[in-house]
Amino acid sequence: MAIRDYDRLFIGGDWIAPEGTETIGVISPTTEEVIARVPEGTEADIDKAVAAARTAFDRGPWPRMSPAERGAILTAVGAQIAAEMGDLAEVITSEMGSPITFSNLGQVLAPSMIFGYYGDLAGTFAFDEVRAGMLNPAVLVTKEPVGVVGAIAPWNVPLFIAAAKLAPSLAAGCSVVYKPAPETPFDAFRLAEIFAENGLPKGVLSVVPAGREVSEHLVKHPGVDKISFTGSGVGGKRIGGLCGERLKRCTLELGGKSAAIILDDADLATAIPTLLPNSIMNNGQACIAQTRILAPRARYDEVVDAVVSGVAAMVVGDPHDPATEVGPVVAERQRARIEGYMDSGREEGATVALGGGRPSGSAFDKGWFVEPTVFTNVDNKMKIAQEEIFGPVLVVIPYDGDEQAVEIANDSNYGLCGSVWTGDNDRGLGIARQVRTGTYMLNAPVPIDFTTPFGGFKESGVGREFGPEGLESFLEKKSIALPAGYTPGE
Repeated sequence: MAIRDYDRLFIGGDWIAPEGTETIGVISPTTEEVIARVPEGTEADIDKAVAAARTAFDRGPWPRMSPAERGAILTAVGAQIAAEMGDLAEVITSEMGSPITFSNLGQVLAPSMIFGYYGDLAGTFAFDEVRAGMLNPAVLVTKEPVGVVGAIAPWNVPLFIAAAKLAPSLAAGCSVVYKPAPETPFDAFRLAEIFAENGLPKGVLSVVPAGREVSEHLVKHPGVDKISFTGSGVGGKRIGGLCGERLKRCTLELGGKSAAIILDDADLATAIPTLLPNSIMNNGQACIAQTRILAPRARYDEVVDAVVSGVAAMVVGDPHDPATEVGPVVAERQRARIEGYMDSGREEGATVALGGGRPSGSAFDKGWFVEPTVFTNVDNKMKIAQEEIFGPVLVVIPYDGDEQAVEIANDSNYGLCGSVWTGDNDRGLGIARQVRTGTYMLNAPVPIDFTTPFGGFKESGVGREFGPEGLESFLEKKSIALPAGYTPGE
């Protein structure tokens, strides 16, 4: 699949001319060159998309189809994504610099699995339940689609986020206006084509790439019943506030500053190689990244040596090369932001044990590369330990005893993910239960399982994605009192 210019937007199931004349030039983070252009959506385009979604929901077939029929389309979409994995992975790597191996697995295979999961769940989920009443003979508790959804996604895992929002909302029977990030529109446009090719009724899905002002228009639009947003804490607070003013439903999946606790009985030869891919995944641009590594003081130097050795061995380079483990960050502004955090770490007294700048050599004359970096002698109060850097920067923090490890892990505004590494699973589970995060790993390599809820405590968000809980977040519950002797469907 070659990246090409688009001159139209996918609105209401058709490719139509945009209302505005501005375009978005998508810049390769590897070459710093514009690779293609797409229209920049306007508020008028959002109005058209919402109108189409409203009509599709209020009068169209989609919410009136059986859940199994909707699920069959999701399953077909997932299968086609898997069949196009190589092409889609190349597109995402070109858009935002994810290493191609991660693009294949995390950026494309995982989304195909999400669509498949919700395709299956749609046919088995209990949308209706008859309960014995206290004041009525029986009550039907039914779960109905929330309505028109505005879905707003970031650039770091674009197809993954699209799947996390579209699969459950469409399984529920909602219609969706999807706003991808300006940096990553091409996979979203191909996804729209895949849905159309697999029989999604017109009007159910629109794709409008645009900037923040247009996103805000989508959030405030009176024709939108729910907003599903993934992104920064600043953006989440703004969107949450706008939704609160309007009593509009919202799900917010925001940032993280996850702590990986290495207990004093951990086997570092096993723990560190399993941990580090979750620390610097996607060039460090992942909300679940395990970027705070907590080490027992008695083994601090040993942990530092293992972390530094592991990170130093990571191959930095062209993200299209399968050997590359760390590619460029998404944009020049992102690199500047990361470098600002590294300067702050030095100023606050942390030690750069590895990296701390830009990689050298002619291969890095172009591209927004940052050296994988490890800071030691870090106090948890430092800015680099408290704020989400969103780059390949790790901090190693000493602690004394399990109680202090938990205290440090919880000393954060975030609560999205985390992990504990130990030779005693019961001890590790005790730690896991005390750390206030929505997702946790106990000696485990994969932080997210699509059959279970994912989301955060504190400033890491509101609501949950994935699992049946992710589907329920796009459903409204209704109670219908029934007369004696009547059972629906009999």
